[in-house]
Amino acid sequence: MSDSKVVRFRENPFLDALTVNKKGKRIAVNVMGDEENILVNQSTGEVKGTVVTTYKSVDDAKFVKLFTQNIALTFDLNAAGIKAFNVLLFTLQDKIKTDIVQLDKYSVEDFIASNENLKLSESTFLRGLRELENAQIIAKTMRRGQYFINPSFVFNGDRIAFTTIIEKKS
Repeated sequence: MSDSKVVRFRENPFLDALTVNKKGKRIAVNVMGDEENILVNQSTGEVKGTVVTTYKSVDDAKFVKLFTQNIALTFDLNAAGIKAFNVLLFTLQDKIKTDIVQLDKYSVEDFIASNENLKLSESTFLRGLRELENAQIIAKTMRRGQYFINPSFVFNGDRIAFTTIIEKKS
């Protein structure tokens, strides 16, 4: 028989903010907008929503993988866009000193040399760069092969939050 004691409540314990610790991550569940900082739907007058936030600490490799997956999901990047984004991150590798990056066949060659199992043709890379441009992650400079990076997506930081608001249709 288990040593755990049955816990019962007189009032609903979920009415206040909730934090759940689970397998190396912390999940916080809160009402969207508290006190005077609320979101109000001007059409319906709805003033509440729920925010579920997951906090997870990961190593560098896992951070890049999760970051890339979330960018790909958010901007509907296909395989070419994901590969081009990986080349972009590889080229920058914690050395962002300017908002311009060189992305050309030499960048791809360097990336492939460090990722031996990966195949990336020049045409696939160029298609991926177009996807990144359409997603406004990069923009062409006046010089061929050079791109401005959007600092909102590519930065020296060590954390990022992706937020998806799911709204039920009326």
